[in-house]
Amino acid sequence: MNTEHRSGCPINLSLEVFGDRWSLIILRDMIFGGRRHFRELLNGSLEGIASNILADRLRRLMELGLLTKADDPSHKQKAIYSLTEMAITLVPIMAHLGAWGRVWLPVSEELSIRAELLENGGPPLWEQFMDELRHEHLGAPVRTPPGTPTVRQQLRAAYEAVAARKAEATAD
Repeated sequence: MNTEHRSGCPINLSLEVFGDRWSLIILRDMIFGGRRHFRELLNGSLEGIASNILADRLRRLMELGLLTKADDPSHKQKAIYSLTEMAITLVPIMAHLGAWGRVWLPVSEELSIRAELLENGGPPLWEQFMDELRHEHLGAPVRTPPGTPTVRQQLRAAYEAVAARKAEATAD
């Protein structure tokens, strides 16, 4: 990997990692959508990434230390991608990006409800979500009490409730 950088500015260096069109979308889909296989990432994104671009970005995110790749024990021809601690700690940044987007951009209600919940939940919810991601991707012990819905489940339920309400209103 090229280690030449335009400057040592932390904003510049971060943009060198996330400044392309797809890297944050891939990480978003892994963090919030629970997608871990190539096909899930390829077919599950609303934005429609091309397979060659996805392969390139996954390779680059692995080189940067944000993802790891291992053989999937459930299927010999599949690989499973995992977030590293470096990627998991992006949850607060994603929450802030979502909150900013809700204020300044023409978002849809159903796609912005998760950002609203993350914003309202603040750091305690972000920490819970990062703990859950550490369990899912790194094998860390679970600290959430049994029977408690995961953050991802809460976000999905909120999205589904808004989508159902909108569908019902359209049908009327």
